[in-house]
Amino acid sequence: MHGNGPLSPRRRFPPPARPLSSPAWWVPSPSFPQGSSMISRRSCLAGLAGLALPAVSRTGWAQTAPAPAAAPAGLPMNGRLTHLAYSDQGGHPDGVQVMVSRKTLYVGHMFSNGFTVMDVADPTKPTPIQFVAAPANTRTHHLQTNGDLMLLACGADIPTIGKYNPGLSYYQQSFGGSMAGKADFAAGVKIYDTSKPAAPREIGFLNIPGIGVNRLWYAGGRYAYISAHMDGFTDHILVIADINDPTKPEIVGKWWIPGMWKEGGETPSWSGKRVALHHMIVAGDTGYAAWRDGGFTILDLTDKTKPKLVSHVNTAPPYPGGTHTPLPLPGRKLAVIADESSSLNCAKGLSYTWIYDVRAPQNPVSISSLPTPKEENFCRTGENFGPHNLHENRPETFQSEELIFATYHNAGLRVFDIRDAYAPREVARFVPPPPKRILDPRPGNALAPQTCDVNVQTDGIIYLSDWNAGLHVLRYEG
Repeated sequence: MHGNGPLSPRRRFPPPARPLSSPAWWVPSPSFPQGSSMISRRSCLAGLAGLALPAVSRTGWAQTAPAPAAAPAGLPMNGRLTHLAYSDQGGHPDGVQVMVSRKTLYVGHMFSNGFTVMDVADPTKPTPIQFVAAPANTRTHHLQTNGDLMLLACGADIPTIGKYNPGLSYYQQSFGGSMAGKADFAAGVKIYDTSKPAAPREIGFLNIPGIGVNRLWYAGGRYAYISAHMDGFTDHILVIADINDPTKPEIVGKWWIPGMWKEGGETPSWSGKRVALHHMIVAGDTGYAAWRDGGFTILDLTDKTKPKLVSHVNTAPPYPGGTHTPLPLPGRKLAVIADESSSLNCAKGLSYTWIYDVRAPQNPVSISSLPTPKEENFCRTGENFGPHNLHENRPETFQSEELIFATYHNAGLRVFDIRDAYAPREVARFVPPPPKRILDPRPGNALAPQTCDVNVQTDGIIYLSDWNAGLHVLRYEG
């Protein structure tokens, strides 16, 4: 093991240093008297000792995730969200994945083609430091940080994707041809040295010929797990890279759903669906992978060169598909699987976030779904309503197997208590205001929030991105 998976201690958030007012758009959750409990300031202070983290070794490039500290017994399961700050990210408000390393925030962008570096030493005053432009026609919306490294996904931007497959939407994109000799964008993974967090320095590039990389998982150690649309395949597959020497990364393993390797003579068994790896999250030697309309798989990664299928589950049909985020909770033998909503005005029907019992990994069983927001009608013209991302319990962030932070596009951020996995319940929510303008080039989008990604820190600070509307900084507290 190389520490690649999410860890699962329960940590109490400390109370705020001073009272903070909430803006008009902050919406407290209704009270839930059954099973709720009051947590006093004194009890919160008593848990501060459990927040100490062990030192992380800086020797060598590929860092192993630190072991979790012992956690106090309590956790503010019935918390509230307080708004701390807003930023347009230096004029690039189209944020997707957000990562924090040593008081520095890195933001991947959906349409601006590059990433932004921000100083968040004071989370109430997030300050842009620099914007790092991507190569021409290249989208860099997803990134991962750990130790002194940052890995950046590179692939064709949305207009360029449309150029090669005109008439298809982003969510229906499949391209089985070769880009050899004609790609006018970067396809692969850029690797940066972030030992000076405010000034990341590119030190390596893993070239992956094809349409490019969507997302990846790197949580320290030797291996990175990449969703790449390689030449000869119908869409994104799993690529495992050895980055022991980050200046010379190399591909050591691949896996795909049978039918995706067009160049190898395979024929898809599906039609009218997009079967493509969105990304995989790794716990130990087990990978949990989301395949959009292809459902999710559990893979045995004992041999990184030859991943093996353990199980494959799909809810589409009858549900819309779009399986997006596969969050394992290994301590409880559960998995939380978010299906991304991808239509305006709920045209494809409602999407859900499922909880699976994976005690028998060869036979995952769905036991519940997170409650769908219902305090108002979110199925509105030009708006996307439903799940998108989950806080992924990464090393160096808040980690819990009982508290789930989930983004819901125009319904903002939702926090769920899943101590009873058969009856999860919402305990807090935040719905941001609409953007002043839309950067998304795809037609039909209304001026509405599109809450995208969430990163929760050990002190309860939350960084919340939006496809068009900038960064919100919140605090979750008891």
